[in-house]
Amino acid sequence: MSEKGISKKKIAVCPGSFDPITYGHLDIIRRARHVFDEVYIAVLNNSNKKGLFTIDERLSLIEQSLDGDMDGIFVESFQGLLVDYCKQVDAHVIVRGLRAVSDFEYEMQLTSMNKALAPDIDTFYIQARNEYSFVSSSVVKDVVKHGGQASDFVPDIVANALSQKFNQ
Repeated sequence: MSEKGISKKKIAVCPGSFDPITYGHLDIIRRARHVFDEVYIAVLNNSNKKGLFTIDERLSLIEQSLDGDMDGIFVESFQGLLVDYCKQVDAHVIVRGLRAVSDFEYEMQLTSMNKALAPDIDTFYIQARNEYSFVSSSVVKDVVKHGGQASDFVPDIVANALSQKFNQ
């Protein structure tokens, strides 16, 4: 409770490139929303790295993939330091999904750096469900690039967008 007896909203940021969003991402986002009042899906706009989808395409695919399940979920892009974006939206928690032990080692490095930059921002890890533990945007893109089907790993709108990208 705050000084005036009004509880403060629990706001979290779920960052990533989401190039493209997968069922694993969506599961982490929805599970985070059960814990936090608001979840900002923060799509990194890294001008040094060319993604398959533009930032606008990624934002649109995320919103369409949530299929109206947007209560308390906000989709935005950001540039710069994640901790600065967290401060901008008044979030004190970064949500990260973990698929494997190797993810944890990398995430610990990021968490340590974020903690050094912004001690008041914590990281909240959510373990991927078994059925999503092997799914990544990179693997999904590779499957489609080589003629495979992605519909078990991404929503139909994303699978169609991937097919269009690779069949141009």
